[in-house]
Amino acid sequence: MKIVALCGVGIGTSAILKVNAERALERLDIEADVTAADIASVKLAAADAQVILTSSELVPSIGKTNADVIIIDNFFDLDELTAKLEIALG
Repeated sequence: MKIVALCGVGIGTSAILKVNAERALERLDIEADVTAADIASVKLAAADAQVILTSSELVPSIGKTNADVIIIDNFFDLDELTAKLEIALG
């Protein structure tokens, strides 16, 4: 399984989201390859992703995708990440 942690311009925010998504996946005992990406590289990074984690303001920039797009309100909230990933990945 592949998950993309998406931020706007740089890689800092997506790196934070990536690390916290990995922690949330550990809680759920789910193995996945989590990749940090910015909006410029999302099409390539998300081409084979099952899930894209991002903020609400970046959703329109993602374009057409087969991945589930999960909006994360607080990139530091492990409980939010865990709950939303659990729902998406069932």
